[in-house]
Amino acid sequence: MTLTVVGAVVFGGLAAARGGDPALPAYLLVGAIGLVLALVDLACLRLPDPLVALAAGCGALGLLVAALVTGAAGGLLAALAGAALSFAGYALLAVLPGSRLGFGDVKLAAALGLPLGWLGWSALGLGLVLPHLLNGVVVLALLATRRVRRDTALPFGPAILAGAWLAVLLA
Repeated sequence: MTLTVVGAVVFGGLAAARGGDPALPAYLLVGAIGLVLALVDLACLRLPDPLVALAAGCGALGLLVAALVTGAAGGLLAALAGAALSFAGYALLAVLPGSRLGFGDVKLAAALGLPLGWLGWSALGLGLVLPHLLNGVVVLALLATRRVRRDTALPFGPAILAGAWLAVLLA
């Protein structure tokens, strides 16, 4: 039941925000794979490479089709730049001493940087910042309710996905 509601909110939000956009199928495909990735990360603190690659491939293919339909080749360059910038920023965060960010998170950020880059720099910026704000609120609530300790490992993939989703809605 909960997954059905979350899926309806994710797909309904994307359809409402990007309704006439030829890139909508790309967003819906990435959203569907993102739901699976979030469940996997919540269950076992892992973002499987094949699923992340599938999300990136579906996003890239959907954006390529949208670029062909609209003639917006510049959007593809912006999407690739968004993926590269997301990868570089998250890779830097992952190698910082004491970082709990895994390279699955880095690869997911790059995969989501494609559709965010397609929407523009403000969407990409939001998609890079919102996950940290969302995760901070969740962690503070979990710490306040004593459900976790400071050294408890928590998944970050769901926050990355939620932040990207919100950035698409706000773009």
